[in-house]
Amino acid sequence: MSSIQIGIDSFAANNSSVTNPTINQQAMDELLSQIEFADQQGIQLYGIGEHHRKEYMDSAPTVILAAAAARTKNIRLTSAVTVLSAADPVRVFQQHATLDIISKGRTEMVVGRGSFSEAFPLFGFNFDDYDALYEEKLDLLLKIRAHETINWNGQFRPELVNQSIYPRPIQDELPIWVGVGGTPESCLRAGRLGLPLMIAIIGGETHRFNYHTNIYKKAGQDAGQDPKKLKIGIHSLGYVAKTTEQALEEFYPGYKNVFDQIGKERGWAPVTKEHFLMQTGPLGALVVGSPDDVAQKIMRHSQALGGLSRFTFQMNVAALNHQQVMASIELIGNEVMPRLRTLEKKII
Repeated sequence: MSSIQIGIDSFAANNSSVTNPTINQQAMDELLSQIEFADQQGIQLYGIGEHHRKEYMDSAPTVILAAAAARTKNIRLTSAVTVLSAADPVRVFQQHATLDIISKGRTEMVVGRGSFSEAFPLFGFNFDDYDALYEEKLDLLLKIRAHETINWNGQFRPELVNQSIYPRPIQDELPIWVGVGGTPESCLRAGRLGLPLMIAIIGGETHRFNYHTNIYKKAGQDAGQDPKKLKIGIHSLGYVAKTTEQALEEFYPGYKNVFDQIGKERGWAPVTKEHFLMQTGPLGALVVGSPDDVAQKIMRHSQALGGLSRFTFQMNVAALNHQQVMASIELIGNEVMPRLRTLEKKII
């Protein structure tokens, strides 16, 4: 069993309901400090999402990651996720290839369809074409990755005739993960293509996603893909404090506020403390607690899903302040990861 990579994902939240350049500047400065600190603490991966909403500043994730690349040495830098359905795969590849050069070969991307719909009208796409857009654009992105010069045509983008795409990344094969929120068809597609799978598990019971990981692996095997390519990661809401009681107390208020706001848009019921405690319990998806509890829960998640290659914490959903996030990063690097390595050795 190989070690589980540990990372952090961020949506570059400004924790504000108003548009204010000063607040945005402070939030961005804090985010870059957090990425730099994560690198110093030995955390292996930092991801920036993509949204086009007032409360987040990640509409141009590769720009943020490029700034982070200049301040870090070892940590891998990835999108989390790139909303590929509403983007031009040529530009997506060029931006990440440029980032790979800036970071000296530390770039990855997670591509998906996004958890919000605002990118579609913003960039002139019809949400009814949700699936077809993604499938076509993923096909083009993979062809660009594989070939410097391509010929390609499709439904949603002008054809490319003997067109060369530059720059090329430092890495021979720029890592591309498929990000999914639970759609079985997306898992099957990732398996058939031999792409690593990143599952966003933001609620429910993690073990229920065992169905998705099983069909992903079977699709890959049936397509003749190398089993070593069929990696599984999960992105989960999480936070670490010195004690589980402290972690729960600090995480809950912001978590409730954010999900109550999203609930108003999607027709969900308001979050209750009982629901939150179920989500942070032994079977729940949320990874909130002390270093020991969190390490053990990551291991339980890995065992429930047949083995994880990667686990990333998402702390933005709880409006945590800068000091709380920095303290959590330090605990993840210095206490969670060593405990997790000890647990992994016991299983080997």
